[in-house]
Amino acid sequence: MSTRLSGKKYKNVFDRGRPLRGRLMTAWALRSEDAGRQAGVVVSKKSFHDATDRNRAKRILREGFRLLADEMPPDVDWVLVGRSSLRGRHTVDVMCELRYLAGKCARL
Repeated sequence: MSTRLSGKKYKNVFDRGRPLRGRLMTAWALRSEDAGRQAGVVVSKKSFHDATDRNRAKRILREGFRLLADEMPPDVDWVLVGRSSLRGRHTVDVMCELRYLAGKCARL
């Protein structure tokens, strides 16, 4: 099963989900019965002006989530919104932040 969130679920997660703020990203999490440990990634032009920087940030966020997919709560869909502090970071940093945000989500 893919870890990527389908396009039609983005709006649902943004509208009904809860924001969990971290240093590198803001994660919107929506707990539902039809969720399947999937994540969507958003990186704005305002935070990352160059397309190459935006693509790298999205790639790092996707890879961090993919590596931790088995550790994430099974009934939650995610939208990860990259912040400008993500610039120059590595996948390991994203994984650490995702573990922290998943812990916050479990307490909701």
